Amino acid sequence: MSETNQAAPAVPPLVVNIQYVKDLSFEVPGAPQIFTTLRAQPSVAINLDVQARRVQDGQNVYEVSLVVRAEATDPAATTNGGTAPLPVFVAELTYAGVFTLNGLPDNAVEPVLLVECPRILFPFARNILSDVTRDGGFPPVLLQPIDFVALWQSRRAATGQPEAIATA
Repeated sequence: MSETNQAAPAVPPLVVNIQYVKDLSFEVPGAPQIFTTLRAQPSVAINLDVQARRVQDGQNVYEVSLVVRAEATDPAATTNGGTAPLPVFVAELTYAGVFTLNGLPDNAVEPVLLVECPRILFPFARNILSDVTRDGGFPPVLLQPIDFVALWQSRRAATGQPEAIATA
């Protein structure tokens, strides 16, 4: 069979163009004293958000960002005379990817951007957060798997309407 008779390769519906650290911050406000006074594993609160936006109007290219904030406190110590737990460290990571969507029906765009794309990004963000906290002198923060379907559905329920994707 000649090359001119072969069908063109199918265009994949989701293309990962690039993944990158968009923003990364790690702070230890009580250093160096915290390393001598911390006697127990710090308590770590995790906040995770997914953001998606169209890169350029008229194109099916989107930036999807996982925004993770890990705030550790010493449950055994409080701030000067206060009742708030003593901060140990704060790690903030925005890990993003640029994705091209091809031939998806309109009702599939939102779940792909807010569920499938974060699933692709998550293992990399998890690894970066673990490395940063370990390299900062603390036990590594290991994010547990995230149910992005449940996260997306709860966001939709909280707003009472479909999630809108921001355009650039």
